[in-house]
Amino acid sequence: MTEQKDNMDDFKVQTAKHSNISTAQLRPQNDHSRDRMSKRLSSESNGTSEGGVGSSTPVEVTALEESFRRFAIHGDTRATGKELHGKNWSKLCKDCGVIDSKNITLTDVDIVFSKVKKKSSRTITFDEFKVALGELARKKYKEKTGEEAEGEVFKLIEGKSPVIAGVTRAVASPTVSRLTDTTKFTGSHKERFDNSGRGKGKAGRVDLVDTSGYVAGYKHRGSYEKKITKPSVAKPM
Repeated sequence: MTEQKDNMDDFKVQTAKHSNISTAQLRPQNDHSRDRMSKRLSSESNGTSEGGVGSSTPVEVTALEESFRRFAIHGDTRATGKELHGKNWSKLCKDCGVIDSKNITLTDVDIVFSKVKKKSSRTITFDEFKVALGELARKKYKEKTGEEAEGEVFKLIEGKSPVIAGVTRAVASPTVSRLTDTTKFTGSHKERFDNSGRGKGKAGRVDLVDTSGYVAGYKHRGSYEKKITKPSVAKPM
């Protein structure tokens, strides 16, 4: 009887030690735990952690999206590249050849921009940008299907960057032209330039002393030197 009681006590102790194992195996998984498990496994398979922090897989950026970002930040150092305002949208359509002044005009571009943007916004997102291009594509390539037309417009934009215009040439006003016209200079200012308008340099600023020995205004200056240095011609025998 005493031995049977000891065996019963040992069985209770062993059961108490492993009670957590038995209950964990019998605990059913609810739908919420399954969703969390599948989400974690999906994140691990992509090389990312849950929530996107510390992602090791770079996000692929298409050529179209890269062009969108380049035009979105053009002329604005505070722009993030995620939104495109109306001015740069028009520039994009012009620089990339979407505007042809035949099927697509600047007015068409402005109308489509106002149509796709949010009512209280002044910019469009990349998704709205693609919708706007689809609108213009169907108008530009009427003979093609919707997908073919969009593909043609996308090709015009992919890989493109804003065109930087050259330095604007300043247009001189009549006042500036009069002040820079050397033919109208008088007095000492006139002496500083020759007939072609080119500066004489030091000769136009300083009175140089003539040490040649000739009287000022003498018309035959240098004729004597030419005469005495003239080579003699041998007389024929």
